[in-house]
Amino acid sequence: MPDPVVAPLRAVLLDMDGTLVETEQYWGEALFTLARRLGGRLSPEARRATVGTSMRTSIEILYRDIGVTRSEAQLRTDAQWVEDTTAGMLAEEITWRPGAADLLLSVREAGLATALVTTTPRRLADIVLRTICDDLGSDPFDHTLCGDEVPARKPDPAPYLLAMDALGVEAAECVVVEDSQAGIAAGLASGAAVLGVPTIQVVHPAPALTLREGLLGVGPAELAAVLADADLQASAA
Repeated sequence: MPDPVVAPLRAVLLDMDGTLVETEQYWGEALFTLARRLGGRLSPEARRATVGTSMRTSIEILYRDIGVTRSEAQLRTDAQWVEDTTAGMLAEEITWRPGAADLLLSVREAGLATALVTTTPRRLADIVLRTICDDLGSDPFDHTLCGDEVPARKPDPAPYLLAMDALGVEAAECVVVEDSQAGIAAGLASGAAVLGVPTIQVVHPAPALTLREGLLGVGPAELAAVLADADLQASAA
């Protein structure tokens, strides 16, 4: 049989919180504090379940975990408090995930298209983006898409499909880089190959998914290998 045709890597689409920057702890701290304000204690299991989800989903998980019932208006108020509290912490300090800055620089040097695809609302994402741009000396993204700018949030593939459309690329030409179950599911559902670098949640192997402990040593060649592996799996299926 002839060797399968492997599409060239043209674009890299990256999550933000927990993937590029160490900001998940800020969301966690805000959620733990909200639970205490409501008279409960958020369990570690429930906290892990909130990673990569929308704010509404996170708050609903918190309510169920501590056994409280709140009105829709109270939910909106609680969600706003968590966002405002997290924004304050983001404004004070943002730390890169190991290897993330080098990955972005090498991807740009290789001429690959890039998109940031995050569930975080724009007003908070822009705080992080300012730090990223300042640290790298330029904006490393051709396109950015936030959680309040999409018709459906991860694990729905809509955010990644919209980003691909904005970049003018096909899913078969893309690698998605994610840390959460919801984000990985969204990337796979979009038809892209996915590099998973989970830190808080346990992620199980899946077709078209390559798992690593982190981004150290990851560059264009490693991403191209992720895409090639996904193509080979699809050809063998």
